[in-house]
Amino acid sequence: MTVDDLVLSIQRVVDALVRRLRRGPAPPPSESRLVIVQIDGLSASVLDLALAAGYAPFLRRLLAGDAYRRAPMAVGLPSSTPAFQMAAMYGVRPDIPGFHFYDRERRTDVHFPRPGHAATVEARQAAGRRGILAGGSAYGCVFTGGADNNLFSFASLTRPTGRGVLCALSPFVIAAWVVLKGLGQTAVELLRAVLGLVADPVEAGRGWRWTAIKIGLSVWVRQFFTLAVSRDLYAGVPAVYVNYVDYDVAAHLFGPRSRRALRALSRVDAAIRQIWRVRRRVPEHGYAFYVLSDHGQAECRPAEDFTGGRRFERWIFEEMIDPSPAAAPTARSGLMAGIRGRRHGAAGLFQHFLNYLDEEFFRGDADAYERDGVRVISAGPNAFLYVLDGAVALDAEAVERRLPGLATELSRSRGVGFVLARGPGGPICFWRGKRYELREGEPGPFAGRADAGLVVQGFADLMAMPSAGDLVIYGIDAPGGHVSFIPEAGAHAGPSPEELYTFLISAAHDVPPSPITHPIQLYAHFMRCREPA
Repeated sequence: MTVDDLVLSIQRVVDALVRRLRRGPAPPPSESRLVIVQIDGLSASVLDLALAAGYAPFLRRLLAGDAYRRAPMAVGLPSSTPAFQMAAMYGVRPDIPGFHFYDRERRTDVHFPRPGHAATVEARQAAGRRGILAGGSAYGCVFTGGADNNLFSFASLTRPTGRGVLCALSPFVIAAWVVLKGLGQTAVELLRAVLGLVADPVEAGRGWRWTAIKIGLSVWVRQFFTLAVSRDLYAGVPAVYVNYVDYDVAAHLFGPRSRRALRALSRVDAAIRQIWRVRRRVPEHGYAFYVLSDHGQAECRPAEDFTGGRRFERWIFEEMIDPSPAAAPTARSGLMAGIRGRRHGAAGLFQHFLNYLDEEFFRGDADAYERDGVRVISAGPNAFLYVLDGAVALDAEAVERRLPGLATELSRSRGVGFVLARGPGGPICFWRGKRYELREGEPGPFAGRADAGLVVQGFADLMAMPSAGDLVIYGIDAPGGHVSFIPEAGAHAGPSPEELYTFLISAAHDVPPSPITHPIQLYAHFMRCREPA
């Protein structure tokens, strides 16, 4: 028995006492339950690499037997966490074109994980729908999925929910162990950083941000998530969804196939092993067990390589729209004007950690620029151009009248792969200075892909979103290689195979109907798992 197991055993005794005093009897063993583990940002191809190279030993053993199967999955467009989780948790076609976009109805930006933004999106788009986590727990997700207990979910960062004081106080054994274990592992990581600084001052100096992020995510957050999920499984919580972001953050910073990203994945693999072991100890609860990923990542170059060091959203104005000297940026919307101050005033250790990520990693304040009624937002390898003259999205012809030749010229840039616009019968794609009307059987520049039909359908879904830009600009498949419009080494949101294709691991007798071409298909399957046994 490991120390973690001993701590969980003591915690079970405390839970039983609290339940006897206040929370009622243990849940009946006949109730169907599920636990979903999301490895954020892991593509099918990188999973193959990790399995072969020994970075995911538990998942390799799990798949080596006959009990579990791995099914391929396409995640749709945009290939991003908010869109994936909204579809899988609530069974709706999301109006979430990217991680940062403009909400025409409310006339303000939406940028995850800023306080209140995810909660607003969830309340509007999931209204009236039963989430897959009703009565359960969510850890580290963008949305709550209807969970009663939400911790470190973007939709409830400043207001985590629970079932009263006793419920909040009962896991003190786990909390105390996480603190002790976290302090020890933090000391080890800091010692490694100091030794690295002595050995190579230049390289170690560049890596201090990664050391801070690794301590925050892999030492503290991952350990707490794992033990909290373990406690939920012992208690028979009906549905649990935990999202491990360690790999995704490392892949953004260093690339999806970098050694640091793969080592982060190995730590997630160890956490999944612990959850699996706990699940096996409570067979009476009948948990269905899933491991999945919401998107992959593509190796990319920064847009500044092609814009003379300028931010992409400013470069569009300075080179394409109005080459005259740049005017002062317009005032931000009412909500955005106060975001920065409120963000730094948010309570909670983890919120402050996300503030750090928002400032140094996501660079949110620098990613939007507006002039003369046109707003451009960079959101990764995708950027959105909005004409703010009216309340509805414009089609390609209206954009051409307002900004003549812009879409065509953008598509000729070495830092741009293609540009999408709305057409009367479907999406229009500008590629290398040419215009293509994308239709079933007419995939335009994507004709060489075996999955061209799926890609065109993804474009149609994306451009049907009211919040998508009047022009949607992608750096994926640019002539100079994949490009991201924000500073990152790995990127996602686009249609490259690395971003689009992930996986679902489930029991061999519990494989969802295939092929899985959109995460909305997962909703019905997960809801069936919630039916009475």
